[in-house]
Amino acid sequence: MGREAEAQAASLAAVSAAIHDPEMVEAALALAENRLPDAESALRARLKADATDVAAIRMLAEVAGRIGRYGDAEKLLTRALELAPAFGAARANLATVQYKQNRFADAARTLDAVLGEDPDNPAHANLKAAALGRIGGYDEALALYEELVGRFPGHARQWMSYGHLLKTVGRQEESIAAYRRGLSNEPGLGEIWWSLANLKTIRFGADDRMAMEDALAAIEGGAEKRDDDRLHLHFALGKAYDDAGEAEPAFRHYASGNAIRARQLGHAAADTTALVDATIAACTPEFFAGRAGSGDPSPDPVFILGMPRAGSTLVEQILASHSAIEGTMELPDIPALALGFGRAAKGEGRRWIDALAEAPAEKLAELGAKYLADTAVQRKTDKPFYIDKLPNNWLYVPLIRLILPNAKIIDARRHPLDCCWSNFRQHYAKGQAFSYDLAGMGAYYRDYVRLMAHIDAVQPGAVHRVIHEALLDDPETEVRALLRFLGQPFEDGCMAFHANARAVRTASSEQVRRPINRDGVDQWRPYDAWLGPLRQALGPVLAAYPGVPAGFE
Repeated sequence: MGREAEAQAASLAAVSAAIHDPEMVEAALALAENRLPDAESALRARLKADATDVAAIRMLAEVAGRIGRYGDAEKLLTRALELAPAFGAARANLATVQYKQNRFADAARTLDAVLGEDPDNPAHANLKAAALGRIGGYDEALALYEELVGRFPGHARQWMSYGHLLKTVGRQEESIAAYRRGLSNEPGLGEIWWSLANLKTIRFGADDRMAMEDALAAIEGGAEKRDDDRLHLHFALGKAYDDAGEAEPAFRHYASGNAIRARQLGHAAADTTALVDATIAACTPEFFAGRAGSGDPSPDPVFILGMPRAGSTLVEQILASHSAIEGTMELPDIPALALGFGRAAKGEGRRWIDALAEAPAEKLAELGAKYLADTAVQRKTDKPFYIDKLPNNWLYVPLIRLILPNAKIIDARRHPLDCCWSNFRQHYAKGQAFSYDLAGMGAYYRDYVRLMAHIDAVQPGAVHRVIHEALLDDPETEVRALLRFLGQPFEDGCMAFHANARAVRTASSEQVRRPINRDGVDQWRPYDAWLGPLRQALGPVLAAYPGVPAGFE
């Protein structure tokens, strides 16, 4: 009837009324107690009786989100908003679901609408700042965080988030001050201690070690498990004792932190080995020859991949100092594209290689175009080339080669012991489940070398390898070779990369703001007595470095 305002009021009144319905109360109680099957059963029964109950739709979306079915959650929330466009809680939930799917630009746009209706909500402002930080909207994100810490100066996690972004944009002293301010509010918040440790360029003193040991003891003696605080404190104490040159307590704390995180993530090294086996079996010379000319022809992306902590941020910083190349960050788009393709075509994300083998040429071009469209939000300049430096893209090199055949691929490789030890010392905000166990990490490095050796054999010249130690020994020669591979002229600015003020989000953010140095070489040596499982898992890869064992596939 065109009476929009009355329709909105009626739909919101229905949501309010549902709160008091006994069936909805029972479903809400099941959600609160994390009895998800009970909640799902009650909500589906409710929707069978009334398919337009937007409150039930929103709650069912919450169930889907809690078990990681974000696509289902998004469909449900979109339906709820079609029925009740003024349902602010559903719109806020939609923004969260978009963020969790790494669709940060979509989340920021949705949050604009949410904040338009509820401008003083700090949770929504915080999520928008986080989303903006992931798409390079640093100035607006900083302004939001500055407003939030001003409004809530006693909120330790808010200071931590502010510190993270200050670190990203290179304002290190202010970042440290923000972290310290957060600790003054909550001394036992392990994540802030780890955030300080993760700056890499600061050294903890005896007072800091004592404060962390006291915080850890208080947690260990408390009634709550607080595993996240414990693991962060263990990683930070590992760094603190490493700074003091005390290898035994440093390794003990690193091992304790890794053990907690490994239990949380449950990584199975055999899954990666099986995926590499399947990829090698499928990706023959004939496989690539039969698909020559497929994909999107754009030459814009430059992929820097390999193991984490292998020097990829240094390579990116060098290239981002060139007038034709823009640095972005570690983009999640290639894994998301591969896993989504596998789910759509084969019902399982990990079967993307099977789906790729059956994909027609037009599908390959479509996937390449989608990657370019999805990553366009990361491009802030008119430079012709841009970098995606997600290390784990090594698993998806065949996909990259087929959907973006003119993109350049750079493999950043570092000595196995230095690289794997650096990973063992590193706690990641998310992902990298392989890195919390020495044997599992050795297997992961070995699988990485194995797949890249196969790509070298079946697609010779497609990947340019940068050996980290060679780059440290003779940077200009290596940089000139790298630029030749990219078809770009040498520029002196690439050798002054440390003066580049661009934002850097990775754990190496402060290290790449210094000239090339060898501080990270042989850091594993004081810990050699404990690295037996790593050496065994690496097998012949260790002795052959920087080469590859003969016939290694």
